Amino acid sequence: MSSSAHFTESGSFQRQSDEFATWLASRPGVRVNSKILIADLRGNAAGRGVVAQADILEGEELFTIPRGLVLSTHNSKLKDLLPQDVEELGPWLSLILVMIYECLLGDQSAWAPYFKVLPQNFDTLMFWSPSELQELQGSAIVDKIGKQSAEESILETIAPIIRSNPSLFPPIGGLPSYDGDVGAQALLHLSHIMGSLIMAYAFDIEKPDDGDDERVGEDGYLTDEEDEQSSKGMVPLADMLNADGDRNNARLFQEEDSLAMKAIKPIKAGEEIFNDYGEIPRADLLRRYGYVTDNYAPYDVIELSLSQLCNAAGLQNASIESQPSLQLLESLELLDDGYAIPRPSSKDSLTDILPDELLLLLKTLALPVEELARLQQKQKPPKPSFGQPEARILSRAIQLNQSQYGTTLLQDQELLAQLKQLEATSGPAEGSTRRLKMAIQVRLGEKEILQDLSAKLDAYLANSAPAAHKRTASGDDHDSRRTKAQRT
Repeated sequence: MSSSAHFTESGSFQRQSDEFATWLASRPGVRVNSKILIADLRGNAAGRGVVAQADILEGEELFTIPRGLVLSTHNSKLKDLLPQDVEELGPWLSLILVMIYECLLGDQSAWAPYFKVLPQNFDTLMFWSPSELQELQGSAIVDKIGKQSAEESILETIAPIIRSNPSLFPPIGGLPSYDGDVGAQALLHLSHIMGSLIMAYAFDIEKPDDGDDERVGEDGYLTDEEDEQSSKGMVPLADMLNADGDRNNARLFQEEDSLAMKAIKPIKAGEEIFNDYGEIPRADLLRRYGYVTDNYAPYDVIELSLSQLCNAAGLQNASIESQPSLQLLESLELLDDGYAIPRPSSKDSLTDILPDELLLLLKTLALPVEELARLQQKQKPPKPSFGQPEARILSRAIQLNQSQYGTTLLQDQELLAQLKQLEATSGPAEGSTRRLKMAIQVRLGEKEILQDLSAKLDAYLANSAPAAHKRTASGDDHDSRRTKAQRT
């Protein structure tokens, strides 16, 4: 994740790392294994990272951070300086507010050396310009950035607290205050920096004995009720581990009084130590953390929207209120706005790939009017099955999805090859070129999935054509039995 930071001065970079390491070692309760080292990995476009200086055994402790050193709402003095309960803002917004306060304290903050090694520039989608986001045209990830909702929430909840406490939140950049449009924009920019740091680096901090947890990120800076159950915190040093789905060799364990990073497999001297984000698509990797790596390509997905699927079924501009099939699933709480389909392997059948929720929607959209009316009366969903009617709807939906992109798969392959050739001669891409490359990688992965799905659907429709004729003569019940047998 440090790959999203942009640093220029090598001396300053190393000095900040050394000062952070010295500060960390001086804090009570901190234990850092002498076998690990904070390393400058900018040559690999990875910013800071942690590497092994000697062989490390599986299960060996890499470092331990006491809970009191976690940068969190609970540990900051801000909670005692405001009349309102900061934690009532929720885990995301409360931590954004606390981090703004601590950042504005400068060297007076208890976490000052830590702030200096955190990035201030990001490649997360929250910071992309409209023209850069246009390169992701067609991808469902654009609708998940949540910038507008995040800004509305910041202005409604955080801004009034900051504006009414200027002694705790002094204006930046020579501004007289955070009032007016200019002040609001400065406040939003500062909040986006903190929110992006939380999205990229924070961990859910559970109460003792609640078990270990993974780093998380959400749309914008909003959370659901489940997220409200735990607080979020920035764990110094733990967030310097870069992530790799294939080479993951460490994990953070939450213990009663501390958080301990431990090796989950043997690590050789000279190897980098990696955390893991779980099986997330590269689009989400880019949105949350600001970088893309091919190691996460197997987890890519495409998302078909409900409107695309309805259009494919002949329900143009359909609303839930106007369509009995949608009303049925909505009343049973079985209707979603979008349906993710993972990257298929050559061995996967269509029904292995397609989620049950999508199969149910396809089946419902393909139901004859009489059967739909019967199920509505009983308030029961149909039994999911996959036959020619469902396959035709899905095939049309995929074609609609493919048409949303501004380039073809072949064009993206050629563009990516050109950028890689440029990197081979000029070094790692930076700025807008870097973002263009990542956008191409994301949309190329999605187009590969769409192409694979189209091929499987074409083969399925071709192979089941005779059975489709038989179904016309024998009725839909026969087709349901046939497709159920096929799935079995």
